[in-house]
Amino acid sequence: MRNLDKYKGVIPAFYACYDKDGNISPEAVQALTKYFVEKGVKGVYVNGSSGECIYQSVEDRKIVLENVMKAAEGKLTVIAHVACNNTKDSQELAKHAESLGVDAIAAIPPIYFHLPEYAIAKYWNDISAAAPNTDFVIYNIPQLAGVALTQSLFAEMRKNPNVIGVKNSSMPVQDIQMFKQAAGPDYIIFNGPDEQFMSGRVIGAEGAIGGTYGVMPELYLKLDDYVKAGEMEKAREIQYACDEIIYKMCSAHGNMYAVIKAILKINEGLELGGVREPLPALIDADMNIVKEAAQMICDAKKKFISRNIVAQRNIGRKKGCRDLPILI
Repeated sequence: MRNLDKYKGVIPAFYACYDKDGNISPEAVQALTKYFVEKGVKGVYVNGSSGECIYQSVEDRKIVLENVMKAAEGKLTVIAHVACNNTKDSQELAKHAESLGVDAIAAIPPIYFHLPEYAIAKYWNDISAAAPNTDFVIYNIPQLAGVALTQSLFAEMRKNPNVIGVKNSSMPVQDIQMFKQAAGPDYIIFNGPDEQFMSGRVIGAEGAIGGTYGVMPELYLKLDDYVKAGEMEKAREIQYACDEIIYKMCSAHGNMYAVIKAILKINEGLELGGVREPLPALIDADMNIVKEAAQMICDAKKKFISRNIVAQRNIGRKKGCRDLPILI
């Protein structure tokens, strides 16, 4: 029987961590990992879209995963995204991930060339074969990959016993329903789009992997608690607040992940660097947006979450939301 419980919950997508020269910073990777452990999330999704994988070398991605595993110390479920633009490099990362003891590997479909479904299935199965003792998660993100996971392709992939489910980042929540109904209880579907966390969970996603969870994990953890408790009015209120923060972060000239890293520096004292080109960096005019979004997160925590819990989780950090007054 599969152990799917370790995947059920809030799993932030891990951010790329750079030093002042734009190289991977092992120290920052470990600091971000420890931050996630402290926040109490279920796990992390490493080297995916939020990790800027498309702009990193195979060696970069190995360094990231090695330092995540070192700092996590078995306290987080770790899913490593290993897809590259070719099968050979993807298999190398899959083997490396399995050697480190990750819980699962994941992969988007091949990009650029529009391949037939049988070629996509072979690509995924070849990657899975390189890590034969590790769970495999299909990453469906058609708006970026240029190809969508169809029901026929999903059925073909379920012939592989290592396939445990789908990280579904397509926008229609109906896709989650259809994948869940087709696969049944022995598979897990992860909600991908952060703006529909609540909707995805309600319609059948038992886990969630998202790019903005890391900048406001307390809010998504509380949102998930309300969904599980059936308190939908409270859940919807937090979802709306999270969405407004996302809209604010997306309004900058710089890439959203540059905004997120700047917010984490303000609110959590984390130094994660910028983003790797060609992703656009922040400009001076963006700092007002960064500060506004950072304050929106603090205000939402103050409104929706017990302040003593927030304060306890932020003991020892430099400044930011931990300076909120403790209200009983």
